[in-house]
Amino acid sequence: MTDSMSKHVQVGEWIFEVKMVRALKVSEYGKPYSAIANCNINGNVMYIDGLLTKNEQAFTKSDFKSFTEFCHVMGLKQFSYHRYQNGQSIIKDVMVSPTIEPTLQNKEQIKAIK
Repeated sequence: MTDSMSKHVQVGEWIFEVKMVRALKVSEYGKPYSAIANCNINGNVMYIDGLLTKNEQAFTKSDFKSFTEFCHVMGLKQFSYHRYQNGQSIIKDVMVSPTIEPTLQNKEQIKAIK
């Protein structure tokens, strides 16, 4: 995928840098969402902070792939997230492949919201 979003936007003498993103799991903006995550970007790395789902819903493989594809579109090389596994606090680091090919459905969704 060659389409990408810039992390820097210049308006006049100001350059705006995207450093934080709020992600909502919802079919349409403005509707009630089923999950939320705050994401902090530093350089080429994103940290998913405060991932919460409604009614203890699972974070699915499809959800994980959406975050991976978002990182690819933003030109990021890695993302990290925190989770509890077997009662232990673990930080997971995920490398984002530069050759990732988004699913057709997600590719259309990405273009639709740009």
